[in-house]
Amino acid sequence: MKKTMIAGAVGALLAIGAGSAVAAPDWGKVGAKEITLFYPGVSPLEWIQKGTEHGGARALKKGETCADCHSEEASEMGKKMASGQKIEPTPIAGKAAFIPVKVQATHDGENLYLRFAWKQPAASGAAKMDDKNPVKIAFMLESGGKVDLADQSGCWATCHQDSRTMPGADDAKTKYVKGGSLAEGKFYDLYQWRSGENKGFNGHVADKRVMEGGKALVSAEGKRDGDNWSVVFTRKLAGGEGDVALEAGKAYNFGLAIHDDSAAGRFHHVSLGYKLGIDADGDVKAAKQ
Repeated sequence: MKKTMIAGAVGALLAIGAGSAVAAPDWGKVGAKEITLFYPGVSPLEWIQKGTEHGGARALKKGETCADCHSEEASEMGKKMASGQKIEPTPIAGKAAFIPVKVQATHDGENLYLRFAWKQPAASGAAKMDDKNPVKIAFMLESGGKVDLADQSGCWATCHQDSRTMPGADDAKTKYVKGGSLAEGKFYDLYQWRSGENKGFNGHVADKRVMEGGKALVSAEGKRDGDNWSVVFTRKLAGGEGDVALEAGKAYNFGLAIHDDSAAGRFHHVSLGYKLGIDADGDVKAAKQ
Protein backbone atom coordinates (compact mmCIF):
# COMPACT_ATOMS: atom_id res chain seq x y z
CA MET A 1 0.00 0.00 0.00
CA LYS A 2 2.76 2.40 0.97
CA LYS A 3 4.71 1.53 -2.18
CA THR A 4 1.63 2.27 -4.29
CA MET A 5 1.09 5.62 -2.59
CA ILE A 6 4.75 6.59 -2.97
CA ALA A 7 4.78 5.55 -6.62
CA GLY A 8 1.61 7.56 -7.24
CA ALA A 9 3.06 10.62 -5.54
CA VAL A 10 6.31 10.38 -7.48
CA GLY A 11 4.38 9.94 -10.70
CA ALA A 12 2.32 13.05 -9.96
CA LEU A 13 5.43 15.07 -9.20
CA LEU A 14 7.09 13.88 -12.40
CA ALA A 15 4.01 14.82 -14.38
CA ILE A 16 3.99 18.30 -12.86
CA GLY A 17 7.72 18.70 -13.50
CA ALA A 18 7.40 17.49 -17.08
CA GLY A 19 4.47 19.80 -17.71
CA SER A 20 6.37 22.84 -16.47
CA ALA A 21 9.49 21.87 -18.40
CA VAL A 22 7.73 21.56 -21.73
CA ALA A 23 5.31 24.44 -21.30
CA ALA A 24 5.75 26.48 -24.48
CA PRO A 25 5.19 30.23 -24.73
CA ASP A 26 1.96 31.44 -26.28
CA TRP A 27 3.54 32.69 -29.50
CA GLY A 28 0.21 34.18 -30.58
CA LYS A 29 0.70 36.80 -27.88
CA VAL A 30 4.30 37.62 -28.83
CA GLY A 31 5.05 40.33 -31.37
CA ALA A 32 7.28 39.54 -34.34
CA LYS A 33 10.13 41.50 -35.87
CA GLU A 34 10.90 40.80 -39.52
CA ILE A 35 14.63 40.76 -40.20
CA THR A 36 16.00 40.34 -43.71
CA LEU A 37 18.93 37.98 -43.98
CA PHE A 38 20.97 38.56 -47.12
CA TYR A 39 23.74 36.80 -49.01
CA PRO A 40 26.96 38.63 -48.01
CA GLY A 41 29.42 37.42 -50.62
CA VAL A 42 33.04 38.08 -49.68
CA SER A 43 32.58 40.91 -47.19
CA PRO A 44 34.76 40.12 -44.16
CA LEU A 45 35.51 42.61 -41.39
CA GLU A 46 38.59 43.81 -43.26
CA TRP A 47 36.49 44.69 -46.32
CA ILE A 48 33.86 46.70 -44.45
CA GLN A 49 36.65 48.77 -42.86
CA LYS A 50 38.37 49.54 -46.18
CA GLY A 51 37.17 52.91 -47.43
CA THR A 52 38.37 52.41 -51.01
CA GLU A 53 36.01 49.43 -51.38
CA HIS A 54 33.22 50.08 -48.87
CA GLY A 55 31.76 53.56 -48.79
CA GLY A 56 30.36 52.98 -45.32
CA ALA A 57 33.81 52.58 -43.77
CA ARG A 58 33.92 56.29 -42.93
CA ALA A 59 30.50 56.18 -41.25
CA LEU A 60 31.64 53.10 -39.30
CA LYS A 61 34.64 55.02 -37.98
CA LYS A 62 32.29 57.79 -36.83
CA GLY A 63 30.28 55.34 -34.77
CA GLU A 64 27.34 54.62 -37.08
CA THR A 65 26.06 51.05 -37.26
CA CYS A 66 25.75 48.85 -40.34
CA ALA A 67 21.99 48.71 -39.70
CA ASP A 68 21.80 52.54 -39.66
CA CYS A 69 22.92 52.60 -43.28
CA HIS A 70 21.73 49.30 -44.71
CA SER A 71 18.65 47.94 -42.89
CA GLU A 72 16.28 49.13 -45.64
CA GLU A 73 18.38 47.79 -48.50
CA ALA A 74 19.45 44.37 -47.27
CA SER A 75 17.50 42.55 -49.98
CA GLU A 76 19.04 44.71 -52.73
CA MET A 77 22.53 44.10 -51.38
CA GLY A 78 21.82 40.37 -51.40
CA LYS A 79 20.78 40.53 -55.05
CA LYS A 80 24.03 42.21 -56.07
CA MET A 81 26.20 39.72 -54.23
CA ALA A 82 24.28 36.53 -55.03
CA SER A 83 24.40 37.42 -58.74
CA GLY A 84 28.14 38.10 -58.67
CA GLN A 85 27.67 41.78 -59.52
CA LYS A 86 29.55 42.69 -56.36
CA ILE A 87 32.15 41.01 -54.09
CA GLU A 88 31.34 37.42 -55.04
CA PRO A 89 33.97 35.78 -57.27
CA THR A 90 32.15 32.43 -57.50
CA PRO A 91 28.38 33.08 -57.69
CA ILE A 92 26.04 30.11 -57.40
CA ALA A 93 23.36 30.12 -60.08
CA GLY A 94 19.90 30.21 -58.51
CA LYS A 95 21.20 31.10 -55.03
CA ALA A 96 18.56 32.94 -53.00
CA ALA A 97 19.55 36.59 -52.59
CA PHE A 98 17.76 37.11 -49.28
CA ILE A 99 15.50 35.41 -46.72
CA PRO A 100 12.96 37.37 -44.63
CA VAL A 101 12.77 35.89 -41.12
CA LYS A 102 10.17 36.59 -38.45
CA VAL A 103 11.81 36.73 -35.03
CA GLN A 104 9.90 36.43 -31.75
CA ALA A 105 11.31 36.52 -28.22
CA THR A 106 9.93 36.16 -24.72
CA HIS A 107 11.06 34.93 -21.30
CA ASP A 108 9.59 33.52 -18.10
CA GLY A 109 12.13 34.83 -15.60
CA GLU A 110 14.33 31.74 -15.91
CA ASN A 111 14.49 30.98 -19.63
CA LEU A 112 14.71 32.99 -22.84
CA TYR A 113 12.65 31.69 -25.78
CA LEU A 114 13.50 32.67 -29.35
CA ARG A 115 11.40 31.61 -32.32
CA PHE A 116 12.48 32.01 -35.96
CA ALA A 117 10.09 31.45 -38.88
CA TRP A 118 10.72 31.75 -42.62
CA LYS A 119 9.67 30.40 -45.99
CA GLN A 120 11.93 27.93 -47.74
CA PRO A 121 13.55 29.57 -50.82
CA ALA A 122 13.76 27.70 -54.10
CA ALA A 123 16.70 25.31 -54.32
CA SER A 124 19.59 26.40 -56.51
CA GLY A 125 20.43 22.92 -57.74
CA ALA A 126 24.05 23.42 -56.72
CA ALA A 127 26.17 20.63 -55.26
CA LYS A 128 25.43 20.06 -51.59
CA MET A 129 28.17 21.35 -49.29
CA ASP A 130 26.54 19.83 -46.20
CA ASP A 131 24.40 16.95 -47.38
CA LYS A 132 23.55 15.96 -43.80
CA ASN A 133 21.91 19.29 -43.00
CA PRO A 134 19.79 20.99 -45.68
CA VAL A 135 19.23 23.87 -43.24
CA LYS A 136 21.12 25.30 -40.29
CA ILE A 137 20.19 28.40 -38.32
CA ALA A 138 22.39 30.16 -35.78
CA PHE A 139 22.35 33.28 -33.65
CA MET A 140 25.00 35.05 -31.62
CA LEU A 141 24.85 37.31 -28.59
CA GLU A 142 27.43 39.78 -27.28
CA SER A 143 27.35 41.77 -24.07
CA GLY A 144 28.50 45.31 -23.43
CA GLY A 145 30.36 45.92 -26.66
CA LYS A 146 33.50 44.33 -25.23
CA VAL A 147 34.29 42.95 -28.68
CA ASP A 148 35.56 45.73 -30.92
CA LEU A 149 32.85 46.88 -33.38
CA ALA A 150 30.25 44.48 -31.95
CA ASP A 151 27.93 47.42 -31.21
CA GLN A 152 28.17 48.57 -34.83
CA SER A 153 28.80 45.57 -37.06
CA GLY A 154 26.96 42.77 -35.30
CA CYS A 155 28.57 39.42 -36.03
CA TRP A 156 30.98 40.80 -38.60
CA ALA A 157 33.67 41.05 -35.91
CA THR A 158 33.95 37.23 -36.16
CA CYS A 159 34.31 37.11 -39.95
CA HIS A 160 37.81 37.56 -41.37
CA GLN A 161 39.41 37.29 -44.79
CA ASP A 162 41.64 34.41 -43.70
CA SER A 163 38.74 32.29 -42.39
CA ARG A 164 37.76 28.97 -43.92
CA THR A 165 36.00 29.12 -47.35
CA MET A 166 37.15 32.70 -48.00
CA PRO A 167 39.05 32.95 -51.33
CA GLY A 168 42.62 31.77 -50.83
CA ALA A 169 42.18 31.41 -47.06
CA ASP A 170 43.32 28.77 -44.60
CA ASP A 171 40.82 25.88 -44.82
CA ALA A 172 41.52 24.99 -41.18
CA LYS A 173 40.80 28.43 -39.75
CA THR A 174 37.32 29.13 -38.39
CA LYS A 175 35.58 32.29 -37.25
CA TYR A 176 37.34 34.17 -34.46
CA VAL A 177 37.49 37.47 -32.58
CA LYS A 178 40.75 39.41 -32.62
CA GLY A 179 41.93 39.53 -29.02
CA GLY A 180 39.05 37.23 -28.09
CA SER A 181 39.07 36.01 -24.50
CA LEU A 182 36.43 34.30 -22.36
CA ALA A 183 38.13 35.53 -19.21
CA GLU A 184 37.87 39.16 -20.35
CA GLY A 185 34.34 38.77 -21.71
CA LYS A 186 35.51 39.39 -25.31
CA PHE A 187 33.46 36.74 -27.04
CA TYR A 188 30.20 35.96 -28.81
CA ASP A 189 27.78 33.43 -27.37
CA LEU A 190 26.85 31.06 -30.22
CA TYR A 191 23.77 28.87 -30.76
CA GLN A 192 23.01 26.67 -33.77
CA TRP A 193 20.27 24.26 -34.85
CA ARG A 194 20.87 21.64 -37.55
CA SER A 195 17.96 20.20 -39.50
CA GLY A 196 19.52 16.81 -40.20
CA GLU A 197 19.86 16.06 -36.52
CA ASN A 198 17.06 18.33 -35.26
CA LYS A 199 19.54 19.22 -32.56
CA GLY A 200 20.92 22.37 -31.00
CA PHE A 201 24.50 23.34 -30.22
CA ASN A 202 25.78 25.92 -27.73
CA GLY A 203 29.31 27.24 -28.14
CA HIS A 204 31.16 30.54 -28.44
CA VAL A 205 33.51 32.55 -30.63
CA ALA A 206 36.57 34.03 -28.92
CA ASP A 207 40.10 33.37 -30.19
CA LYS A 208 38.49 30.54 -32.15
CA ARG A 209 35.02 29.13 -32.78
CA VAL A 210 33.90 26.36 -30.45
CA MET A 211 30.57 24.70 -31.24
CA GLU A 212 29.98 22.97 -27.91
CA GLY A 213 30.61 23.45 -24.21
CA GLY A 214 28.06 26.12 -23.34
CA LYS A 215 25.71 25.47 -20.45
CA ALA A 216 22.79 27.76 -21.27
CA LEU A 217 21.00 25.81 -24.01
CA VAL A 218 17.94 23.93 -22.81
CA SER A 219 16.58 22.86 -26.20
CA ALA A 220 16.43 23.71 -29.89
CA GLU A 221 13.65 22.20 -31.97
CA GLY A 222 12.62 22.88 -35.54
CA LYS A 223 10.13 21.66 -38.09
CA ARG A 224 9.12 22.18 -41.70
CA ASP A 225 5.44 22.48 -42.60
CA GLY A 226 5.20 22.63 -46.37
CA ASP A 227 7.48 25.49 -47.35
CA ASN A 228 7.49 27.02 -43.88
CA TRP A 229 10.25 26.51 -41.34
CA SER A 230 10.09 27.32 -37.64
CA VAL A 231 12.79 26.82 -35.03
CA VAL A 232 12.50 27.52 -31.30
CA PHE A 233 15.50 27.90 -28.99
CA THR A 234 15.17 27.76 -25.21
CA ARG A 235 18.14 28.92 -23.11
CA LYS A 236 18.66 29.66 -19.46
CA LEU A 237 19.02 33.35 -18.73
CA ALA A 238 21.95 32.67 -16.41
CA GLY A 239 24.15 30.33 -18.44
CA GLY A 240 27.79 29.57 -17.57
CA GLU A 241 31.29 29.91 -18.99
CA GLY A 242 31.12 30.88 -22.65
CA ASP A 243 27.49 32.01 -22.27
CA VAL A 244 26.35 35.63 -22.11
CA ALA A 245 24.42 36.06 -18.85
CA LEU A 246 21.10 37.75 -19.61
CA GLU A 247 19.37 40.18 -17.23
CA ALA A 248 16.05 41.97 -17.29
CA GLY A 249 16.36 45.64 -18.19
CA LYS A 250 19.36 45.17 -20.48
CA ALA A 251 19.92 44.85 -24.24
CA TYR A 252 22.45 42.69 -26.04
CA ASN A 253 24.08 42.67 -29.46
CA PHE A 254 22.28 40.11 -31.59
CA GLY A 255 22.64 38.66 -35.06
CA LEU A 256 21.56 35.54 -36.92
CA ALA A 257 22.42 33.45 -39.96
CA ILE A 258 20.85 30.68 -42.04
CA HIS A 259 22.72 28.08 -44.05
CA ASP A 260 20.11 27.22 -46.68
CA ASP A 261 20.22 24.78 -49.59
CA SER A 262 22.80 22.55 -47.81
CA ALA A 263 25.27 25.43 -47.72
CA ALA A 264 28.38 25.58 -45.54
CA GLY A 265 30.98 28.12 -44.49
CA ARG A 266 30.58 31.64 -45.84
CA PHE A 267 27.83 30.66 -48.29
CA HIS A 268 25.09 31.55 -45.82
CA HIS A 269 22.57 34.36 -45.35
CA VAL A 270 23.23 36.79 -42.54
CA SER A 271 21.57 39.64 -40.70
CA LEU A 272 23.00 43.00 -39.86
CA GLY A 273 23.67 43.71 -36.20
CA TYR A 274 20.62 44.31 -34.00
CA LYS A 275 19.74 44.57 -30.31
CA LEU A 276 17.85 42.00 -28.25
CA GLY A 277 16.21 43.66 -25.25
CA ILE A 278 15.22 41.64 -22.18
CA ASP A 279 12.36 43.71 -20.72
CA ALA A 280 14.19 46.60 -22.39
CA ASP A 281 14.22 48.52 -25.67
CA GLY A 282 15.66 46.62 -28.59
CA ASP A 283 15.03 45.76 -32.23
CA VAL A 284 13.77 42.43 -30.86
CA LYS A 285 12.08 42.65 -27.47
CA ALA A 286 11.74 39.76 -25.05
CA ALA A 287 9.01 40.67 -22.54
CA LYS A 288 8.14 38.39 -19.64
CA GLN A 289 5.17 36.15 -20.31
